[in-house]
Amino acid sequence: MALSQPAPASAAGAPAVRNPQSSRPNWLYPTAVVVVFSAFIVYGVVVGLFETSGRYGPYLSPFFSPEIYVRIGGFLIPPGIWIAPFPLAFRLTCYYYRKAYYRGFLWHPRSCAVAEPHRGSYRGETRFWLFNNLHRFALYAIIVQMAVLFYDAIAAFYYQGAFHLGLGNLILVVNVVLLSGYTFGCHALRHLFGGTDCFSCHRVRYQLWKGVTVLNVNHEVWAWASMLSVWGTDVYIRLLIHGVIPHGPWN
Repeated sequence: MALSQPAPASAAGAPAVRNPQSSRPNWLYPTAVVVVFSAFIVYGVVVGLFETSGRYGPYLSPFFSPEIYVRIGGFLIPPGIWIAPFPLAFRLTCYYYRKAYYRGFLWHPRSCAVAEPHRGSYRGETRFWLFNNLHRFALYAIIVQMAVLFYDAIAAFYYQGAFHLGLGNLILVVNVVLLSGYTFGCHALRHLFGGTDCFSCHRVRYQLWKGVTVLNVNHEVWAWASMLSVWGTDVYIRLLIHGVIPHGPWN
């Protein structure tokens, strides 16, 4: 019988403990979360504050959907300000993202096999992270926005009185599909449908719970894929608006 190799010693002389479920180094996941999530937030803030439109032809950016334009004394309030709080609240309070940024920004290990840093008693759920309890209410708001995004994706096929088909249509459809996988695989929605002690008493709720569970199994993948699709959709439309991508029939 082969003997297991001793764990390599760290610089301090203590054995370096690795996550037994992954061959990736322990620093890779939290670093990726910090870099990608921070870049997305910075991009969203810049676009929301300094861009005045998210529409190009039939295409509407998810950062600006629905379109709300309010002027006060001739000054246009950035339209993205009215939209951003809802998806931001949904993702910040999401059970998966909560785990991701807790491990990333607060640099906590992603496995029980890795020792926790000595930072005192954890009271995040009752103090600093108390706002995570708002997730179920953010879910209700984001479902309404999802209906608007579905409308945007369908409406983009009809432009200037005729059927329209371009790369933007494909991007909008892919985006709404990925957002649907993330939104309708939400832990809060799963609990909303299946929050009962008697599945046999509520057959319809049980079937809905099973449907949400199918998406929930890969909630991490849906979370990142949908975030990147929202980001990519806005970048594409933004490049069209500013003329970086020339107008053509394939748009």
